[in-house]
Amino acid sequence: MCLAVPGKVMEIEERDGTRMATVDFGGVVKDVCLEYLPDLKVGEYTIVHVGFALQRLDEASALQSLALFQNLGLLEEEFGDPWEQGAGEAAAPGADGPAQPVGGQAAAGPAAVKEAGR
Repeated sequence: MCLAVPGKVMEIEERDGTRMATVDFGGVVKDVCLEYLPDLKVGEYTIVHVGFALQRLDEASALQSLALFQNLGLLEEEFGDPWEQGAGEAAAPGADGPAQPVGGQAAAGPAAVKEAGR
């Protein structure tokens, strides 16, 4: 799912001719393009979608939305570490037991690889 998430502009700079900002989304900090909002300033809130600031937002609305997203777990879903999420999913065995690699064979460990090399 892709959300338009409110965030607070922490820093603004120009990178390779593009106006960019460091934006805080309730503790998660990301780089955001400001080309659609060239007059946005540090300390203001914006709604961000797919890395672009799209609209200025007042602080009260931004904080209310961030709290709601946090309570619903949407910030973790949107900004969580995909490697960590994937590892968690892989570690959780299904109803039929542990997940097996494609082809149904278990992965060979170092001992099996060494044995196969003889």
